[in-house]
Amino acid sequence: MGNFLADKVIAVTGAGRGIGRAVALAAAAEGARVVVNDHGVSIDGAEPTSEVADSVVAEIARAGGSATAVADDIATMAGGQRLVDVALAEYGRLDGVVCVAGILRERMLFNMSEEEWDPVVATHLKGTFTVFRAASAVLRKQGSGTLIGFTSGNHQGSVAQANYSAAKGGIISLVRSAALGLHKYGVTANAVAPVARTRMSANVPMELKEIGEPEDVAALVVYLLSDRAREITGQVYTIAGPKIAVWAQPRELRAGYAEGSWTPEKIADFLPGTVGVDPMPMLAALEEMARAARAGDRPNTANRLNTGDRDRPNTGDRANTGDRDRPNTGDRANTGDRPNTSDRANVGDRPDA
Repeated sequence: MGNFLADKVIAVTGAGRGIGRAVALAAAAEGARVVVNDHGVSIDGAEPTSEVADSVVAEIARAGGSATAVADDIATMAGGQRLVDVALAEYGRLDGVVCVAGILRERMLFNMSEEEWDPVVATHLKGTFTVFRAASAVLRKQGSGTLIGFTSGNHQGSVAQANYSAAKGGIISLVRSAALGLHKYGVTANAVAPVARTRMSANVPMELKEIGEPEDVAALVVYLLSDRAREITGQVYTIAGPKIAVWAQPRELRAGYAEGSWTPEKIADFLPGTVGVDPMPMLAALEEMARAARAGDRPNTANRLNTGDRDRPNTGDRANTGDRDRPNTGDRANTGDRPNTSDRANVGDRPDA
């Protein structure tokens, strides 16, 4: 056992599989007492079971650590609050929360139903909010603590996962808002956009050049939860095998000014040659992504992917768990759609999906 997180109490959602499980195990190995949350659902959010959370708790106990399981659905306010309440009841304090739980429902935007939109946003974005909401009230009074959300490179946009992409972008804004609002109370908030080999990344048709393992992501999370990272807040980090990167803060790229009021004609003459555009990196990759999807390629399965590579999308988040690989949340439903996720590029360019 290490001591990077000695005496801390950490709650992890989506901790039954994949990245969430790796985070729970790593935190316990570094001395933390861990609340393991997983609603135990399939990748699309169906068939909940508490067995996955219980198995991780047992694994931690066998290694000499301390953990307790909570199988509640954190897409509900009651579920988020219970996660925090259990930590306080079992261990008397809370030092950090890590929201990895997530699910997938892949569908082109023009075919996506409300039933495919709502559960994904509820699991990823609302599921992060419910835990942050309950935890921040405790951490504020305590005068210390860490909130960690899981996002994805897909916050840049996705061909066939508008629901997932929108939720992941929302998590980044939520994290930055938490960092601003809780800074004076000594509480930090950061986001992780992992690229790791999970059951979700195995469905991505294009080879991900930069990819790591869930344990790589867990190492970054443990660091962010530790006292050695207490000055870091409002950041988004990607870890992909041997690579760690920080995402830029949003800022204006270029500006132009008019003499007098703007008119459509004046903007049409002025904008293209001055303010211009900021090209979307993903647009350039669409043709190859579509080809790979049509061919049914699956180059990122564990037996073919080489781990030093890095571009592996993961997703973490509940259902995924964090890329965890299995969404945690359950609840809701089904799909038939092939979940691909991609932490960087997704693709489901399947117009018929």
